[in-house]
Amino acid sequence: MENRSVLIGSIVFVFASFILMIVGLVYESYKAKQMRELAMSIKSEAQPVASKVVPQDYSMYKTKVGDEGREMVHIPAGPFTMGSNDGDPDEAPEHQVFLKAYFIDLKEVSQDEYARFAKMTKRPMPKIEVFEDDQSKVLKPELVAMSVSWEDAKAYCKWAGKRLPTEAEWEKAGRGEGKRRYPWGDKFVTGAANVDGAEDGYKYLAPPGSFEAGRSPYGVYDMTGNVAEWVEDSYDENIYKKAVFRDPKGPDDGQLKVVRGGSWRETQQNARLSKRFAAKYWRTDITIGIRCAADPEPGGASAG
Repeated sequence: MENRSVLIGSIVFVFASFILMIVGLVYESYKAKQMRELAMSIKSEAQPVASKVVPQDYSMYKTKVGDEGREMVHIPAGPFTMGSNDGDPDEAPEHQVFLKAYFIDLKEVSQDEYARFAKMTKRPMPKIEVFEDDQSKVLKPELVAMSVSWEDAKAYCKWAGKRLPTEAEWEKAGRGEGKRRYPWGDKFVTGAANVDGAEDGYKYLAPPGSFEAGRSPYGVYDMTGNVAEWVEDSYDENIYKKAVFRDPKGPDDGQLKVVRGGSWRETQQNARLSKRFAAKYWRTDITIGIRCAADPEPGGASAG
C-alpha cells in the first residue's frame, strides 16, 4: 500500500513538473515576442518605412523606347548640385554642374534582356564567381542583370543604340536639381530600395522597378540599391576639386572605372546618391549591373 502511494505521488510530481515546464516555455515565448515587438517599434520610430505609395505624376518628362525595346526617360537640360560635403573625401566639394538634355533607362537591365543581347551577339553569359548561397536564387530571367564587366556594359549599350551615362548624368537622374541623399529625399526609407538585409522584401536581387516608393524626381527606378551601375567615366578621386561646370567627364583613360548607386549588399550610408565606387574595368561582381543613356535625336527633345 505504501509503495502504491509513493508511485502515485511520483506520477503526480512528474505531471506537475511537466505542466510547470510547459507554462514556463509559453511564458518565455511570450516574453520573447514582446521583446521583438518592442525592438521593431523602436526601429520603426527611428526610421521611416514605406507604406502605401501615393502615385506620383511623371508625365511631364518625355519618354522614348530604345532600339532594344526598353523605355527611357528624358532628363531636361539644366543645372544640378553634384557631390556632397558630408560624405567621403572623393565626394567633395559640392559643386554646380550644367548638363545638356539626355535620356536614361527607366529601369536597370534584367537578366532576360541581357540574355537576348548575348544570344544575338554570341557573347557568353555572365558567370558568378563568388556567392555564398544557391546560385539559382539569383539566376532568374526576371531579376536584374549582374556580374558584367565595364566592357560588357558598354557593349550592351552600344548594341541597344545607346551609351553608358557619364557620372554626372547618372547622379542628376537620381537626385534631380537639389541635394537629396536618396532618390526620394534626405532620410532613408525602409522598403524604398533593395539594400543590405531582407527588411525590404529581398535578401538578394530584385526585379528591376520593384520599388515604386524609391523612384527619383524624374521617375527613374532603383537609383539606390539592387545593383550598382557602371558609368562611362574613369575614376579620379580628386576630379571634383578641378570640376568642369558644363557636361563634365572623367579622365580620358584609366583601368579604374566609376560604379554608382550601391547595391543589395550595401549599407544605407553607402547607397547614397553621391557615393562613388571605383572598380577595375574587367571586374565582374554580383553587385554590379547596367543602365544605359542616350542623346536626344536631332529635331527631338532639346539638347539645351
